[in-house]
Amino acid sequence: MQKLTDGKQAGVTEEEMRKRLEVLRIEHRDLDAAIAALAGAGVPDQLQIARLKKRKLKLKDQIMMIEDYLIPDIIA
Repeated sequence: MQKLTDGKQAGVTEEEMRKRLEVLRIEHRDLDAAIAALAGAGVPDQLQIARLKKRKLKLKDQIMMIEDYLIPDIIA
């Protein structure tokens, strides 16, 4: 996705953004499950857990960015 100077996506339809949002949400949930599984292991791999948590935070940022674009603020 290309970004324009105002932060909006160039050449990407709203439908494509909604599909991307759903994919990101699924990946975010999957990471939750993976982190829980690793944490519940006999000897949890802290480095791997940290990497997964970092990836999860990046996904959350991407999700929020797309949601902000799709649901614009309405100033009352």
